[in-house]
Amino acid sequence: MGSLTGFEKIVRQAEPLAMHTWFQLGGPAEHFAEPRNADELIALVKRCRSEGISVRVLGRGSNLLVRDEGVPGLVVRLSEPAFSEIRVAGNTILAGGGARLGRVVTTAVREGLAGLEVLVAIPGTLGGALHGNAGTHGGDIGQWTAQATVVTHSGDVVTRHREEMVFSYRQSSLDELVILSAKLELEDDDPHELGKRLQKQWIIRKASQPMGHQCAGCVFKNPRGVSAGELIESAGLKGTRIGGAVVSDRHANFIIAEPECTSNDVLRLIDLIRAQVHDRLGVELELELEIW
Repeated sequence: MGSLTGFEKIVRQAEPLAMHTWFQLGGPAEHFAEPRNADELIALVKRCRSEGISVRVLGRGSNLLVRDEGVPGLVVRLSEPAFSEIRVAGNTILAGGGARLGRVVTTAVREGLAGLEVLVAIPGTLGGALHGNAGTHGGDIGQWTAQATVVTHSGDVVTRHREEMVFSYRQSSLDELVILSAKLELEDDDPHELGKRLQKQWIIRKASQPMGHQCAGCVFKNPRGVSAGELIESAGLKGTRIGGAVVSDRHANFIIAEPECTSNDVLRLIDLIRAQVHDRLGVELELELEIW
């Protein structure tokens, strides 16, 4: 354990990361921690800071590709209940950064609070959604965010208020190490009507995405005014394969990892897609997928 002595109960060595991502690809983390509460998390971050150990935070791995060689330093996963509590007070939801976004959405709908139902079927955690300002054509999570409590890279806990935060397309100013919790201020609405809207959004999204049993990930941001998937399809790339990585036939902005796939296959296919779309359509695609 060396420099992380004292954290043996929550830190493991050479943890395979493939099992923690939707692609189910990639090598191990040098160190892997699942702290039981915020105090343990903060102490661990401060120790890593003093020892010069890099720290990354893993959500549910839906927007992440881990390289085959793995990740140096420490990977932290907020999997314990202390990081996933969801509370409702009036038209406000207070939720932990480790809470599943889907649970936050369904809680809001059940309580008759409108705004988040357009985010149904977007995978991941609340923290990840805030970091990347998750959204659809119907809106994004940033417009409802009133406050966020974060842990900085030095281990300090800071609260960001609405006027301090900036949200834009698939990015936000919440780039600190950990988003511990957030306050979302929503609008009152009829739970029955919200439920119908939620179901409609769910059906639409699921019909256009790869099957649930497939290991897959959404790869590129949509350029302004156009769908990345439509661009990739227009470039004739649906079904294109490199090794075990294949462009989805259902939605061309998804890459499917077949059983023999490696992370390098996915990276090579990403490079091919970007080059072909640029050469054939003159558009430079920007990654939405995070690569470690």
